[in-house]
Amino acid sequence: MAEAPWLTIIGLGEDGPEGLPPASRAALRAAEVVLGPPRHLSLLPDLASERIAWPVPFADGLPILRALRGRRVVVLASGNPFWFGAGSVIARDLAPGEWTAIPVPSSFSLAASRLGWPIEATLCLGLHAAPLTRLRPHLAPGHRMILLMRDGAAVAEAARYLTALGFGESRLWVLEALGGPRERVTSARADDLRGEIAHPVALAVDVAGPGRVIPRCSGIEDDFFATDGQITRRPMRALALSALAPRSGETLWDIGGGSGSIGIEWCLADRANRATSIEPRPDRAARIRANADRLGVDLGVVEGRAPEALDALPPPQAVFIGGGLSEALLADLRDRLAPGTRLVAHAVTLESEALLAAGSARLGGELLRVSLSAATPLGGRRGWTAAYPVVQWRVVL
Repeated sequence: MAEAPWLTIIGLGEDGPEGLPPASRAALRAAEVVLGPPRHLSLLPDLASERIAWPVPFADGLPILRALRGRRVVVLASGNPFWFGAGSVIARDLAPGEWTAIPVPSSFSLAASRLGWPIEATLCLGLHAAPLTRLRPHLAPGHRMILLMRDGAAVAEAARYLTALGFGESRLWVLEALGGPRERVTSARADDLRGEIAHPVALAVDVAGPGRVIPRCSGIEDDFFATDGQITRRPMRALALSALAPRSGETLWDIGGGSGSIGIEWCLADRANRATSIEPRPDRAARIRANADRLGVDLGVVEGRAPEALDALPPPQAVFIGGGLSEALLADLRDRLAPGTRLVAHAVTLESEALLAAGSARLGGELLRVSLSAATPLGGRRGWTAAYPVVQWRVVL
């Protein structure tokens, strides 16, 4: 018969022991050691077991927890420990049979129940350590979200952020100490938020205002990106993303990042997507980081030149070559990438076109030559101004 887990992860609300189910109370009575943040420990004043305050930063507590293996241990966490909580980090560090968990309603559930919002149709994000720019892709009138905030100052910062982007008309609900005797819910527009705010706090947002919305299709406007001119322009970017065909949870290498537009739009396609932009110029690498942060995506940036800069990266499901194309790079990718990886490359010069033609002859795939013209002034009338044709090679290795 398998041994009982030595660790119990208990979700705890602001109502303290009264909100705990019988199983949680039994685990606390049997515990030799209870670990948790000081605020959580203070909600359970009658514990007879040894108490250990979980240190900051959070990772410093994991060795302490491992050293207690074999004793009866309880770790206290907020609400549902596996919804933007500590549970997943702890479980990742232990074997499955070592722990069990007993949640209580999460702050998201409590907030939705106070407001009457359908939680399945509401964006829920934990922003304790994440930047506010993570909100940027989701800012559209009528969109509702519940956000777990670091403290009251972060709530005020969020109101200023929304206002600066043109969403100051958004209705905010500040939900303090949900489920406990100090619970308070107040509402204001983002551009009129005032007063002191106590921790723990959640922020509910009903987005409104004339702010600019990031489209959900591939090929957003070029002026979303800061650039020195090195950018895959909107029409070609849309064709590139269509050829790359992002799927949820996949990883992209964007070789020759320029302004980072391909990698950023790959991440915008799905919250679970990841991308790394490889860019040899430090100034452009810095610009890529700034673009990614402003548009709210977690894009990795490697300063270096492919293929050497690829060695430490996790394997991708798709690769885009927008710059730095060479025979050596194509040969390296052919040997390096797993079968089934999708490769898309763009070429403008005759020399790079020849490389794509030769690669296509060896490996197959599709070649597409795209010529674009834009209407521009011509005297008192208008005429067509042609851009350089672009050749696209798309292949599954």
